[in-house]
Amino acid sequence: MGLELCITWVNRILFLKLLEAQLLKYHKGNNHYRFLNFENLPQYDEVYKLFFQVLARRYEERIEKVQKKFSHIPYLNSSLFEFSEMEEATIKINMLDGTAELDLISSTVLRNDKNKAKAARLNTLQYFFEFLDAYDFASEGSEEIQEESKTLINASVLGLIFEKINGYKDGSIFTPGFITMYMCRQSIRQAVVNKFKDKYNWKAETFGDLYNYISEDRSAKKLKEYNEQGNSLTICDPAVGSGHFLVSALNELIAIKDELGILISEQGTRLSEIEITLENDELIITDAQGDIFQYIIEPDKNNQHYIQPWKQTVQKTLFHEKQTIIENCLFGVDINPKSVQICRLRLWIELLKNAYYLIPEGQPQNSGRIGNELQTLPNIDINIKCGNSLISRFSTTENLKAATPYFEKKILEYKSWVTDYKHEVDKDKKRGIQQLMKDLKTGFISKITDRNPTKIKLDKLSSEFLSKYVNEKLFSANLTVAQKKDKDRLDKEIKKLNEELEAYIKNPVFTNSFEWRFEFPEVLNEKGDFIGFDVVIGNPPYFSLSKIKEQADYFVKAGYKTYSKSADIYCLFYERGNQLLKDNGYLTYITSNSWLKSIYGDLLKKYFSEHMQPISLLNIEDVQIFEEATVESNIITLKKKTRP
Repeated sequence: MGLELCITWVNRILFLKLLEAQLLKYHKGNNHYRFLNFENLPQYDEVYKLFFQVLARRYEERIEKVQKKFSHIPYLNSSLFEFSEMEEATIKINMLDGTAELDLISSTVLRNDKNKAKAARLNTLQYFFEFLDAYDFASEGSEEIQEESKTLINASVLGLIFEKINGYKDGSIFTPGFITMYMCRQSIRQAVVNKFKDKYNWKAETFGDLYNYISEDRSAKKLKEYNEQGNSLTICDPAVGSGHFLVSALNELIAIKDELGILISEQGTRLSEIEITLENDELIITDAQGDIFQYIIEPDKNNQHYIQPWKQTVQKTLFHEKQTIIENCLFGVDINPKSVQICRLRLWIELLKNAYYLIPEGQPQNSGRIGNELQTLPNIDINIKCGNSLISRFSTTENLKAATPYFEKKILEYKSWVTDYKHEVDKDKKRGIQQLMKDLKTGFISKITDRNPTKIKLDKLSSEFLSKYVNEKLFSANLTVAQKKDKDRLDKEIKKLNEELEAYIKNPVFTNSFEWRFEFPEVLNEKGDFIGFDVVIGNPPYFSLSKIKEQADYFVKAGYKTYSKSADIYCLFYERGNQLLKDNGYLTYITSNSWLKSIYGDLLKKYFSEHMQPISLLNIEDVQIFEEATVESNIITLKKKTRP
């Protein structure tokens, strides 16, 4: 519990270190924007104020003292700066001992001019801030100038750090950037081609074909329509970890839109001033001169904040394009709550890269004059959820319509609540929407449980018992021998069924179960049917199913065709991934290649031949892809066969 709280606090501060670096970059190194230091935050109480009285509140809602001290710190509308359930239940950061000290280790980076440790001991908070300040934080890895030759910590490196802090548990390991970039390109581009092909009945088979069709009509109306069609793609990582695959997918979709010429501003015009490329799993944005695009704030002649209008348009467009893609296209699930927290954080970091200052009300949009308020971060946390992707009480094909009246109306309400939540800034309203969604899902589960065969039989026998021996026969003394025998039989059967139903409801195997059937309303149609994702991608965990024997009965009863006691858990992830796909959707995984040469792999091969169409298989032998694991790998892309 203590470690989880520490990780929460560290995640917040690391995010703020990137925010500080971004503000310094925007304002050309103006030290006024260096806010994350011991001089400014000498006590944990000050850190608490920064979290919950500054970043979590709009300027006008901050108390005067805080408003004055942190006038240059933006409001960030995200659950990152709301109390977690654990903080509510245990302690908050302002309760820590502000006088505690730590010894500097012998290899510390905190050194003086003589290359010796600058002190024997430091206050813990001071130690932490000075340690962070020993590195050069930046949102991109392409910075031309690094401060004092410090080691660069950009968003990608931070993802790896998050993974190491989190620990490689449950068979999860960090996937290198060149792998995630390759896999996203392989699957997402073809999925985009199919998305447009199905919508417009085009005879497009390749990305080049798609470009040619789009080029035939580049009117503002069509560009907007094409852009929105791109935003209808849905991508899921069912073992999301730190979110590396989702970040890669986000970058790939931005690059795809740019290549197709459908990356447009809110005015409907193409971003012709920039060129976007993907290098080493990062977006590289250059201007017409080939220089790295930079959102730099300059003072105008009246000493007001000024940005060149075209740069404001580019930054604003990139922010909202990323926001739209994250909200509509990217979904993730992980059994580890710390991974879920880190994934959400990484997606916020991607938005932070293109955070922009708002233009004050009444100010002409093309004046270049901007205010002090940054665009707020949306509530993207709702797309990244915690649970066991392989275990569900209900299948994706479960018919919920008969379970509850007005089902289709409730689904539409559910979809509406999710949309509202993503843009709601009022904390109380957010909690209210969360409760509405929770109540609706609880209702679904309750209604579906009522249809359990054991429950149906129990209800029937209970009704028979009431009719025979309660409503009509009030006293046992009046019962015949045959009736007493029948009553005893009913008593025993009802007791047994009650025990079975209780065991079903409280079965520990369902403790972390994830109900794909209704957790993501974005992949339900208007009738509430599960239609699935366009792309399932990821690096599922690798370990033998023999390590989780307590779940064996579930996997058998759930009908997993790839299950055997000796199989590796990634086999089940292949099968689950296929279940989550739309017809003709694409699955791309990197896993151990042991299924190619093991006996248990025969079940997986059979499943592929019956349910999926192999598109490509890259078998990687004698090369170690993962730093943390000695394993031969393969990358496979499969297409889901159309249901008969």
